[in-house]
Amino acid sequence: MAYFVPQLLLLISLFQLSFAARKLTELVQDQPNTLMQYHNGPLLSGKMPVNLIWYGKFTPSQRAIVSDFVTSLSSPPPQTQPSVAAWWKTTEKYYKLAKSKKPSSLSLSLGKQMLDENYSLGKSLTQKQIVQLASKGDQMNAINVVLTSADVTVDGFCMSRCGTHGSSKGNVQAKGKNYKFAYIWVGNSETQCPGQCAWPFHQPIYGPQNPPLVAPNQDVGMDGMVINLASLLAGTATNPFGNGYYQGPADAPLEAASACSGVYAKGAFPGYAGELLVDRTTGASYNANAANGRKYLVPALFDPTTSTCSTLV
Repeated sequence: MAYFVPQLLLLISLFQLSFAARKLTELVQDQPNTLMQYHNGPLLSGKMPVNLIWYGKFTPSQRAIVSDFVTSLSSPPPQTQPSVAAWWKTTEKYYKLAKSKKPSSLSLSLGKQMLDENYSLGKSLTQKQIVQLASKGDQMNAINVVLTSADVTVDGFCMSRCGTHGSSKGNVQAKGKNYKFAYIWVGNSETQCPGQCAWPFHQPIYGPQNPPLVAPNQDVGMDGMVINLASLLAGTATNPFGNGYYQGPADAPLEAASACSGVYAKGAFPGYAGELLVDRTTGASYNANAANGRKYLVPALFDPTTSTCSTLV
């Protein structure tokens, strides 16, 4: 789905059936008061790898921030709670409510990692080229994530969106038809628009001017990417093809995470992320523990059983 300013637009193109992006106005959004509707479409389910396609220059430590997050989604939670795995379990409620003979869930694991450090398509990408890059990953039973470095521009990036998710017809056939694969794109906003796409770890360029929080992995751009990736993974799981779970009209849907924009902990209000945990050593704000001693900030997810935004803390 796509998060646009001032509203979320669902774009339909030859390359995708659903297209979503993190809304740039999310830090000033109010919580929803409507039901999350199921539109009878398929959800992603079973065990599925998340393939990471790194486009541009990323250091090994930057790549580890994201790969450790993906690993933590379905891995056994660390002894220290709350955890990323506990956050992801909220998505299981969507599967239990779906009208399916075989209710399931989605278990994600870290898949292949592909590096394109030589900018094979240049440093200015169109949406068509994002899909082209995403198609380099497995096109069946996988989610392909394209991550663009801070010096790469993408159509609409910063002007209207921080990342997208969608689906595209691949070259793999199933039952005589081309199989559709799910993909996500997230950009590193560190030098282009951290006040838009890395909030609350950077001073916002609009809305309430509260001081920025300290990023848990000491990298504003990458910690911002994790927030956006988390939001889009939740949307991909529960609304992969534009006919799953979402609120409102199809041309302006709110999904599992985008329905709770700007909410990260209890007590959140427009411009304030909520009562987060704070690391005593680094002063960093977070709400989820993860693999390898990592800490992350993940967005609230809309709980379809209570019609409220569910937070870890």
